[in-house]
Amino acid sequence: MGPCCSYDGRRRRERLEDEALNAPRPSPDPNAASLAASFEVVRPRLELVERFIAEQLGGGPELVREAGGYVLQAGGKRLRPAILLTVSRLLGYHGDLDLRYGAIVEMIHTATLVHDDIIDSATVRRGRATANHRWGNQLTVLLGDWLYLRAIDLALQVADIAAMQRLSFATTQMTEGEILGLALQGVVGVTREQYLEITRRKTAELFAAACSLPTHFSPAFERHRRALDEYGRNIGMCFQIVDDILDIVGSQQRLGKPVFSDLREGKLTLPFILALPRMAAAERAMVESVLVNGDLPDADPKSLRTFLDRLGVVDEAREIADEFGRRAIAAISELPPGPELDALAAAPRFVVERES
Repeated sequence: MGPCCSYDGRRRRERLEDEALNAPRPSPDPNAASLAASFEVVRPRLELVERFIAEQLGGGPELVREAGGYVLQAGGKRLRPAILLTVSRLLGYHGDLDLRYGAIVEMIHTATLVHDDIIDSATVRRGRATANHRWGNQLTVLLGDWLYLRAIDLALQVADIAAMQRLSFATTQMTEGEILGLALQGVVGVTREQYLEITRRKTAELFAAACSLPTHFSPAFERHRRALDEYGRNIGMCFQIVDDILDIVGSQQRLGKPVFSDLREGKLTLPFILALPRMAAAERAMVESVLVNGDLPDADPKSLRTFLDRLGVVDEAREIADEFGRRAIAAISELPPGPELDALAAAPRFVVERES
């Protein structure tokens, strides 16, 4: 994952840059707060994960400390380590490997966000300038590399080959998903199957890894591995589909970036994939123009949203996300009952209902 972006991709981002940098900081999302509250059972340990990550940054070069601290201080839901910690507690684990692997998963996730911003020539994330916009691509690609390699070093210190293989598989899938997505950038004929496959690779596999890694902490936990892997993969699918919906229906104030950013970056997401075959010729031509050229010469977000609402595809996409959420809950139906299982079962609903 390096500083790879096409000339057309840079032009798209340049058109959005002024609008994006003037976007307000994201406002609080009550449903996101509810999602965080559902993992209150592991809040103290999640704070220890944050401290663990800060300690890793503290051992890096000055520019890593500065830029890495900036990226991590931007916030985020920390959903992957929260789920990992919750699963560990559900399984009855009492050691500290969950802290280490929670930090590893979050550092890998952060590394991919840093690299994604370089690939997309992004200027804004979560309402403020991206690291690549502040420090340039050269330093930022190295920051992403450092975060990823430090995470792998932390995993190697445990010397659990099976856990390492799970992390390696997830990160390989993420990279391949990014490559597949780049190949389809600006392509009008993206199918639902292609979209779901890219989503599984880019997002869902790291969720699956986060959920199943605690089953490597003891041989007694191995019997739950398949169920937890399936839970993570399905909640990851649910999460990304909702993210793509929010790019259309969310507010710039909540998102901290302009709406319809995906379309203007040449990415066809599920609502548009569902809508295009049903659109009138003029509407389809408008969407294709935005997808290929990256601007809205004859339309604005409201008119695009009107087309999508008329066709009902936003609700249809949300129902698909909700179905993945239901599959996630079904996957863990046989796990030990308790507050941890309740938290995992509640998470998909908050993921679907969130506004940012």
